[in-house]
Amino acid sequence: MPQTDLSHIHEFLPCPTPTAWVEAALRNQQTLLIDHAHCEKKAASTALGLMYRYMDDPDLLHRMSRLAREELRHFEQVLAILEKRGIEYGYLSPARYAGALHAHARKEEPGRLVDTLIIGAIIEARSCERFAEVAPHLDEELAEFYNSLLKSEARHYEDYLRLAEKAAGEAIDERVLALLAVEREQIESPDEVFRFHSGIPRSLSSGSGLGAQFAE
Repeated sequence: MPQTDLSHIHEFLPCPTPTAWVEAALRNQQTLLIDHAHCEKKAASTALGLMYRYMDDPDLLHRMSRLAREELRHFEQVLAILEKRGIEYGYLSPARYAGALHAHARKEEPGRLVDTLIIGAIIEARSCERFAEVAPHLDEELAEFYNSLLKSEARHYEDYLRLAEKAAGEAIDERVLALLAVEREQIESPDEVFRFHSGIPRSLSSGSGLGAQFAE
């Protein structure tokens, strides 16, 4: 599979994923997959919510419709992997990550829409970056699957950012930087649990390196 150019993703994000998170992901692959499924479902729900809330924007409707379909397809693919591996898909408490970002979003329009779209771009960019970070250390099936997601996740990031610029009608650099600062804090600080978008899990901060087996 041709390598996807992620240079624009790395330039956009305020920091790389810490190695400690990658190590935790490898020790907790069941949780990684289950939470990944939840993330895909939530991403589709977010896109559909924007379609219902902003019905007067044809460009937004088109892009979010396509995004929702792709995210649901990814959800189905993760479910198939879970089933194949005998892993039960069940409830997981959400990561603090998205909630922390949305807590900093403006409440009045058009700021609310602009910030929601910027946050969407940040989440998609981080997802793409993490797929690429963890894939080289996974088994062949998961590595191939995660690498196959890079192109669509990168496009989702770009779609969200373009829609945010359009909704603002002006430069959004200041808002992007403010929300990226929140994102960096979430990614680099200790976290109580391991999730796909968690920071560095406190209880999993030590281990035997990238070759460690998941501990579940």
